[in-house]
Amino acid sequence: MLAKFTAYFITNSNAILTDAAESVVNVLASSFAFYSIYLTTLPKDENHPYGHGKVEFFSAFVEGVLIGIAGLIIIGKATYDLINPHVIKQLYDGAIIITATGFINLLVAYYLINTGKKHHSLTLEADGKHLLSDAISSAGLVIGIILIQITKIYWLDGVISIVMGAYIVYNGYRLTRKSVGGLMDESNTELVKDIVAIMQENRSDSWIDVHNLRAQQYGADLHIDCHVTLPYYYDLNRVHQEISAIDKLINQNKGRATELFIHADPCLYECCHYCKVKKCPVRHESFGGEIPWTLENVTKNKKHFEQ
Repeated sequence: MLAKFTAYFITNSNAILTDAAESVVNVLASSFAFYSIYLTTLPKDENHPYGHGKVEFFSAFVEGVLIGIAGLIIIGKATYDLINPHVIKQLYDGAIIITATGFINLLVAYYLINTGKKHHSLTLEADGKHLLSDAISSAGLVIGIILIQITKIYWLDGVISIVMGAYIVYNGYRLTRKSVGGLMDESNTELVKDIVAIMQENRSDSWIDVHNLRAQQYGADLHIDCHVTLPYYYDLNRVHQEISAIDKLINQNKGRATELFIHADPCLYECCHYCKVKKCPVRHESFGGEIPWTLENVTKNKKHFEQ
């Protein structure tokens, strides 16, 4: 941030000021992200029975809003200076400084994104993507600065600044949209697909069907709700064993802490034609064929014969 403001004072370039202003947002957003990551490490307590992981969505929301505001301010300032032009100078010096800061941001961005994916941290990933967009905009800025210096068309400074401001606003919108979806418990389709695939590949004959499956992410932890249809004559101990087997299966395959809330449904005679339980003492209809579990039928709140 300090390097970019130094470049602005040297050159008096609006485009460089645009990059410097976004760095202010980087510092503020990263400070909040740092605190939110600390909160996510706190264990569950009486007031937060699901843990503190959802603060990551709020952190990403704050970062997205700050990015959007910075972009709008940049567009306003650049538009004003297009109407009231001013002298810019020493652009090559500014370009050298911006190139150095962009390269550093690029390295940090990839480190944050990879670490965020490894530890399933939305905050680290969001901060990394923010820095990545900053590095990309810095690259575009350097190209623009060189173009201005070669052509001596100085009003391009304002145009470049407006284009960069629009790009920054768009990135802010995307980040805000994703965070609001998380805060509103929007369905994570990719996560549900993974869970359905795991259960389909490892399904037991006694798991007649799975329905009303929902998944939520709280920080790095997953919370999954679903209904599982089991033979109605199973006693409570057998039901517990089957549910525990599903819990173990998901936790082994997802490689992250997953909390499951499974509601056991008794089978009905209408389930017989797709039930694979061998030597069932109450079967009313012969087995007709397996119904594959898919995103469409597993997420509906209906047994599979009702689909």
